[in-house]
Amino acid sequence: MRGRSLRQRAARRGLSLIEVLATLVLVGIVLPAAMKGVTLSLRAASLARHQQEASQLAEMRLNEVLALEDSSILAGSGSFAPDWPDYNWQSQTYTADFGLTEVEVRVTWLERGIERSVTLSTLVYDMPTPQEEPSEEEPE
Repeated sequence: MRGRSLRQRAARRGLSLIEVLATLVLVGIVLPAAMKGVTLSLRAASLARHQQEASQLAEMRLNEVLALEDSSILAGSGSFAPDWPDYNWQSQTYTADFGLTEVEVRVTWLERGIERSVTLSTLVYDMPTPQEEPSEEEPE
């Protein structure tokens, strides 16, 4: 009977001080590493979201510029406010070969104090400026 009562008492005692300290040390080592992993994944998700939004905004702005078919407005800058106040855009043109013009739209934003950007470009046929538009004369 005596052996049985010792086992019952040992089962009811709970954790010793050494076991509690060992557990706290283990948690102290594992928890910071796990939190670092969570922080890195949240930063990566935030950057991916911003890049996706900026890409869509750059594509939208490039389509707007090209739809107007006026080369005088191809170069400029602005903001996407009030809908997207964190993003700014800048467009530039470069003369390419074979009567083509490269139109580049760059969208920038600040993330954690660092300026990030996405650039989208395309080639278009040289669009005539309003002064260069050919006149439509009737043939004689």
